[in-house]
Amino acid sequence: MESSELRVKPWAATIMLAGLALLVSPAWALDLGRVGPVYPVAEPDLLELIQSRLQQKQNSGELARIERDFRDRSRRSIESPQPVAGLVRTRTPRTYHFDPSVSIPETLRDHEGKVLVAAGTRVNPLDFVSLSNHLIFFDARDSAQAQQALALRRHYQNRAHLILTGGSYIDFMKRFDVRVYFDQQGLLVRRLGIRQVPALVTQEGKRLRIDELKVGS
Repeated sequence: MESSELRVKPWAATIMLAGLALLVSPAWALDLGRVGPVYPVAEPDLLELIQSRLQQKQNSGELARIERDFRDRSRRSIESPQPVAGLVRTRTPRTYHFDPSVSIPETLRDHEGKVLVAAGTRVNPLDFVSLSNHLIFFDARDSAQAQQALALRRHYQNRAHLILTGGSYIDFMKRFDVRVYFDQQGLLVRRLGIRQVPALVTQEGKRLRIDELKVGS
């Protein structure tokens, strides 16, 4: 139940609002004096503060060190990418086949709107192109794997692509004067199902044969 003492008459509310308006009006402002000394607000400009800190770091040589460390880390990450995770040196040799066929998600049409490939059609890239070079995956940090990869390349009369899963491809190219590639983030080995290296990929008909080779074999 609502108490009658808490009710505000309409005319009383009007008087209260008029009184508040008079109190905040400049004509009715009161000088209450000063309680204490008044100082201007002095906050440093944020941009000036940042520039001052940068200048201090530059004068001390810290900024140059930070830039040098950043360049070194960037160069190392480019020259020697992160090794592909999950791979091991071949313990038990394994041979299996991989079907590269893919399912077309959307209907492909030519410029006249005629259907070239209907959605859901399975297409094998090996029906149109062939794997002209063998693929050799290996970890260049393992000298035995590196030597075996080079030997395989010579065996196939250099018709083989060397693909690193670990190590520095820059150092490898400089040392052996051969072109190499790096399987960034393991996209190829995951696609092909490779779990052990060194691994050799060759084409057999419309499939790819993958041999996870024992080192030294």
